[in-house]
Amino acid sequence: QVQLVEFGGGLVQAGGSLRLSCAASTRTFSRYVMGWFRQAPGKERKIVAAINWSGGSTYYEDSVKGRFTISRDNDKNTVYLQMNSLKFEDTAVYYCAVAPTGSSYEYWGQGTQVTVSS
Repeated sequence: QVQLVEFGGGLVQAGGSLRLSCAASTRTFSRYVMGWFRQAPGKERKIVAAINWSGGSTYYEDSVKGRFTISRDNDKNTVYLQMNSLKFEDTAVYYCAVAPTGSSYEYWGQGTQVTVSS
């Protein structure tokens, strides 16, 4: 069982920045693929970004490329999502998740609300 806790959500004006953090309660954090997802009201949860165990490989959904950066600190069991040039449409609840086998996300955080005012 892996517990994930997200931090860093809030209210920001369009064009602003936020950094989300996700702390994992597992000694094997450095082995896992980690991802950030978001879910806007009335919409499905979708992946935003993902990062492999070493941080050497990342994935970004098209709408956030060039604006968001995913990173990790394996010594701190933490994954980050730096969000710059935020847009109104980035408003959502953001979740971090872990894929222990690398193929499916099995553990989820409780989510943190990000609200971008236009």
